[in-house]
Amino acid sequence: MAAQPTAAPSLGGRAALAVLLLVGFYLLALGIAAGLLYIPYAEVMYTQRITARLDLFCIVGAAIIVWNILPRLDRFRAPGPRLTAAAHPRLFRTLEEVAAATGQAMPAEVYALPELNAWVAQRGGVLGIGSRRVMGLGLPLMQVLSVDEFRAVLAHEFGHYHGGDTALGPWIYRTRAAIERTLIGMSRHSAVTMKPFEWYLKMYVRVTHAISRRQEFVADMLAARVAGAQNVASGLRAVHAVGAAFEPFWFSEVVPALQRGYRPPLADGFRRFLAAPSVATAVDEGLERELKEGKADPYDTHPPLRERIAALRGLTPTAPSGTSGPALTLLGDLAAVEDALLRSVLANVPDAPKVLRPIPWERMLEEVWMPGWRAALAEDAERLRGLTPARLPEFAGNPAELAAYMKLHPKDQQQERALTLAGCALALALHRCGLPAETEPGHPIRFRADTVSIRPFAVLAELGDGTLTAEAWTRTVESLGIAALDLSTVAEPVSIPA
Repeated sequence: MAAQPTAAPSLGGRAALAVLLLVGFYLLALGIAAGLLYIPYAEVMYTQRITARLDLFCIVGAAIIVWNILPRLDRFRAPGPRLTAAAHPRLFRTLEEVAAATGQAMPAEVYALPELNAWVAQRGGVLGIGSRRVMGLGLPLMQVLSVDEFRAVLAHEFGHYHGGDTALGPWIYRTRAAIERTLIGMSRHSAVTMKPFEWYLKMYVRVTHAISRRQEFVADMLAARVAGAQNVASGLRAVHAVGAAFEPFWFSEVVPALQRGYRPPLADGFRRFLAAPSVATAVDEGLERELKEGKADPYDTHPPLRERIAALRGLTPTAPSGTSGPALTLLGDLAAVEDALLRSVLANVPDAPKVLRPIPWERMLEEVWMPGWRAALAEDAERLRGLTPARLPEFAGNPAELAAYMKLHPKDQQQERALTLAGCALALALHRCGLPAETEPGHPIRFRADTVSIRPFAVLAELGDGTLTAEAWTRTVESLGIAALDLSTVAEPVSIPA
C-alpha cells in the first residue's frame, strides 16, 4: 500500500527552518574562515615566525569562503517568449479564474517554455527581497493536457504561492547556491576544507527536499479542491507518461531542422511523435512501471507518482469546466508562439540561424534529412569505397568488422559512426531509385518499394537478427538495380527521371 503524505509543516515552521539552515551555513562558513585566518595570526603572535606557504593557503581559503557566501543579485533572464493577455485572452482568463479560486494574485509575467513542465517562482532582487511573481508554461505540457487537466496544473502551481513556497524559495535556493559555490571553490583549493561544506550540502538538500515533497501533496490537495481530484490525477499520469518522450523528440526531430534554419510545427510534430506505435508503447510501459515500482529518494523534490495518486483517492471530483480539447487551444496564434519560442532557444547559440523558415513535416526529407546525409558523407565517403548494397550481409551482426572496413577504430562509438555512414549512404541510394520515403516524427525513416519496406538505418540490424534474410535483401537490391552501386559515390547529386 502506498505511503500516505505526512502533515506538511506550517509556513511559519518552514520559514523558521529555512532561517535556521541559512544561519547554520553562515556560522559554519564564517567559523571555518575565521579558523583559517587565526592560523597565520597565531603563528605570528606566538612563534614570531611566518610560514609563507601555510599562511597563503589559509588566507586564500578564507577569501574563497567569504567571497562565495556573499549574497548575489538574482538577474532574471526570460526562459522563453513572454505571453500577454492581449495576444492570449483565453489563457489569461483561465489563469485569472484559477488565481481567484486559490485566493492568489496573478503572476507579473508569464512565459512559454520548451519543456514538459510548469512552474512558479519569485525572481529578481536579493534573497527574494524586491522580487516579482513569474510563471512558466511548457508548450509540450499544454499539448498533452486537456483544458481541465491544465486548470488542475495551474491550481497546483498557484498552490505553491498559497502555501508560501515561492516566498521561501529564494531563501532556500540562494542558500543552496552559496553552499555549492563555496564547495566548488574549496574543492579547487583543498579537499580537507571542502569536506564540511560537502556534508552540509547533503544535509541541506535532504532536509529542504523532504519539505518540498510534502508541499507537493499540499499543492495537489488544493488543486483537487479547485479543479477536481480526477483532473489532478489524470494530469499527473499524462505528464509522467510522456515526460521521457519530449527530449528524444526534440533532439531527433526538431534540432536537425533548427540546424538547417527551419521551424517545423512543434505541437503537431510532438502529437505525431507520441502517436508512433513504438513511442506509444514505451510511454505506456514507462507509466505502468512508475505506478508499480516508483520509490521516493531522499534527494527527490517530488514524491513518487503512485503516492500522489493514492493521496487523491476518495476526494470528491469537481465537475469539468465544459471546455474540451488540448490546453493549447487556450493560446492565440500558436505558430507565432512556436516561432518566438524557438528563436529564444537559439538566441545564445553560436552560429545559430537568424531566421527560421517554416517547414511542414512532409518536407523534412528534401530539406533536412537528405542534406544531413550528404553532409555526413562529405568527408567520409572514401571510407565506403568498394562497399555496395549487395555486400552489406557480410557485416550483419558485426559492426566492429564494418568499422574496420571503413578504417575506423572498432570501439563502440566508432561502430555507431560506421553504421550511421552506411545508413546515410544506403538512404541516398534508395532515394536515387525514386522510392517514396516515409519520415513521420517518431517513426524510423523507411522507403517503400512495391510490397517491400526498407529501413536504411536498420538493415544491418535486421540482417543480424534474422528479421531480414540475406537472400531477400539481395533480391531487393538487384530488383532496384543498386546491388553493385558503390556507396561512396551516392552523395554526388544526380538527376532522377520524372
